[in-house]
Amino acid sequence: MPMRDFSWDSYATTHIGKVRAINQDAYLDLPGQHLWLIADGMGGHEAGELASAAIVNALQSFKQEKWLGASVADIYRKLLGVNRLLVEMAVDNGHDSVVGSTVAMLLASRHHGVCLWSGDSRVYLHRRGRLRQLTRDHNYASQMLTEGYSSEEADSNPYAQVLTHAVGADPELFLEAQIHEIRPGDIYLLCSDGLNKEVGDNEIETVLNSVALEQALPELLELCLARGARDNTTIVLAGC
Repeated sequence: MPMRDFSWDSYATTHIGKVRAINQDAYLDLPGQHLWLIADGMGGHEAGELASAAIVNALQSFKQEKWLGASVADIYRKLLGVNRLLVEMAVDNGHDSVVGSTVAMLLASRHHGVCLWSGDSRVYLHRRGRLRQLTRDHNYASQMLTEGYSSEEADSNPYAQVLTHAVGADPELFLEAQIHEIRPGDIYLLCSDGLNKEVGDNEIETVLNSVALEQALPELLELCLARGARDNTTIVLAGC
């Protein structure tokens, strides 16, 4: 007997924050297709906004294929097209400019989920009261940790938050993937780094353990704003 898809509830929000003049974040909330996505643009005043919007627009009409592998391949093809577009935009702008965006997404199909990401936007899994980051930040701090440096050395490096990968940052698209099993009651949190700059993982875990899914979203955003919200903040919550 074939396994049925889980029933999903999802909520999403984006906020410019208290410092930035423009919101370069974008998100996609497609519970009907079991696809959720965060994009955090970079590269000049308007270029970052265009880059994140290009990712969302490319996947706005996404439809799940029968097989998970085919759906992932379709997403990859679409992001390849966005990557080419952004690289061409940067060349046209000249002066060694970069037009790019992070991307972090969850695609769910029956009892399996796939995370796809490039950059430092994150996907977390909250399961049985515990929060775990599924993605690995693509920045120099993360790279230093894998090379054996301490967390103190990595965090104090002046280039710690510089991205090592992003859509549009290089002619060859780098997209990391992870597949895992989905269980009843799982909650996924996707966010731009505007959230984790202000709110610790333990605090996110506490909020998700304390309130219902639809209440967690405004509570997390309010916590971020209360701490100064130095960056654009985008949060997507999806639970089954």
